Amino acid sequence: MMIPVLALNRLSSGRDGFIVVAVLWILAALAALASICGLYVMNSMAAVSASSDAIIADPLVSAGVELAAYRLLSAQANTRPTAGEFTTRVGSARLVIAFQTEAARIDLNKASKELLGGLFVSLGVSPLDAGGYADRIIAWRTNINAQSGGVVAVDTDPEDSLYSSAGLSYLPRHGLFVHVSELWLVYGIPRDLIQHILPYVTVYSGQAQVDVKDAAPQVVAALPGMSPSALQTTLAERQLGAPDQQQQPLGDGVGPDATGQGAAPSPVQNAAAPSVNKVFRVGVQVEFNNGRRSAAEAVILLPDNGVAPYRVLSWHNALDGTADQPMDFGRR
Repeated sequence: MMIPVLALNRLSSGRDGFIVVAVLWILAALAALASICGLYVMNSMAAVSASSDAIIADPLVSAGVELAAYRLLSAQANTRPTAGEFTTRVGSARLVIAFQTEAARIDLNKASKELLGGLFVSLGVSPLDAGGYADRIIAWRTNINAQSGGVVAVDTDPEDSLYSSAGLSYLPRHGLFVHVSELWLVYGIPRDLIQHILPYVTVYSGQAQVDVKDAAPQVVAALPGMSPSALQTTLAERQLGAPDQQQQPLGDGVGPDATGQGAAPSPVQNAAAPSVNKVFRVGVQVEFNNGRRSAAEAVILLPDNGVAPYRVLSWHNALDGTADQPMDFGRR
């Protein structure tokens, strides 16, 4: 049986159309696959770049801490700067390095109730509540056995009973704070207040007093007996003081005159830190040319002697935005 020519032409045309559609679908699939592969390659390159920055950042941060330690150790102990900031370039990265004596912060293990309470008041807490929070901090760090001269049962200690009755699964340490983050465990202090107080406290100073010259205004305001007018005078004095004068404790000219008459002694006179500073907080920010940043904060001890030129007491890393500002320690 003969197939008409017209029918053959239609069959051939339909087959050709199917082939064209199939080819178009294959080309579209290949284009989508190429796009996906390109996106994957770009994401992989970005991930590798970020990972590379992170790998490079660690030794750069360590180099920044080394540079700060070298600058501090290159000066005589009694003329060592208590605070400073400098920048340098290492390869394709810019390092911003800041350092400050840890004595500019209030030591949780050494500060008096008045100083701790004053810090809370300077942050907006009522004097009554501030005293209660200071009591909780002192109770946390106080060894009740040593204080009483014997062994105190847990169920007879008021502070332990306070924690137990609050349903907490732990009791106060009754020992020195090992890290400022232990404040989160102290009963009764609001969490948002702890967040605000952390930049002004330390456990590494080892001093009951603070370095007023470099302390944040909130710390200066916490000094017992510090009035608003005395605070303004103190801040103005240190702001106008020459660099060589800044090495001396502030407030030397405040208070009674040589005859013992005049104004009452300034709280600043009793707040200067020792002349030799051995513990410093060092902040290092690494800025890459591609805009990425890395930052770290370390507390270092400069020993009087020993094999190592310095010892790291604390180290905190933060990458890409979580600590992306040069460390200013809240000064002035």
